[in-house]
Amino acid sequence: MKKILFVCVENAGRSQMAEAFAKKYGGDEFEVYSAGTMPKSQVHPEVIEVMKEKGFDLLNKKPKMLDQKMLAEADVVITMGCTSEELCPAPLVKNVEDWRIEDPKGKPLERVRAIRDQIEEKVLELLNRLKS
Repeated sequence: MKKILFVCVENAGRSQMAEAFAKKYGGDEFEVYSAGTMPKSQVHPEVIEVMKEKGFDLLNKKPKMLDQKMLAEADVVITMGCTSEELCPAPLVKNVEDWRIEDPKGKPLERVRAIRDQIEEKVLELLNRLKS
């Protein structure tokens, strides 16, 4: 079973959305998790709201701290657009793909919905690629 790790700085927005979509669409074929280099205490409220519109409940999801074990065990690491200045591990691991997705934190809901939809599309493309 392939392990997919989604990483961003706070693990409170983009990576949480990606994890939720990948778990839904990947089913039992993939082990999916997300983490951050400086996790917040909770998922951003605007992210919780737009994911609820798609049937996901992220209210009780807790952002997690990225660790070396997660990186070592992952078959694929997806960074969500963070840079090295933001302490992203991209150059430290193999098989890293940076999606360069805008941070939804503090953005208006209309913008957060667009980011959510972009993440959903990219997750579907990733899963299809990994299945073949």
